[in-house]
Amino acid sequence: MVLKWKEEYAIGVEEIDEQHKHLFEIGNQIYDLLENYLLPDKYDKIIQIITELKEYTVNHFKTEEDFMLKIKYPGYFKQKVAHDDFIKEVESIDFSAIDQDQDGHTRKLLEFIFGWVLDHILKSDFGIKSFIQITR
Repeated sequence: MVLKWKEEYAIGVEEIDEQHKHLFEIGNQIYDLLENYLLPDKYDKIIQIITELKEYTVNHFKTEEDFMLKIKYPGYFKQKVAHDDFIKEVESIDFSAIDQDQDGHTRKLLEFIFGWVLDHILKSDFGIKSFIQITR
């Protein structure tokens, strides 16, 4: 299940759209790792991707939140809570459990990221797009 960026996912803010594209790339790295049957021990690579995901989303969410504050977006606090919840979920990943069932946990992580990113962009972030269009 590779996640492909489509222009209809764009919210019209170039920096944020580019960051969303990179989130798709991180998700696809997880997918590629899951599909790599030649690599018997994926633990180090999984940890590397999770670390990148956490660091990248923290920066991305700051960019998004700063933009929402700048435009006085009324849905800011709801977005902030969703962002914080995502970070908590990523921080709560049990690395020892991953080591016991690498493919199973990688699959769960992939479903979580793809589901969350798509749902968040298409529902929450599209609110930003609508707000920008209304206030122009």
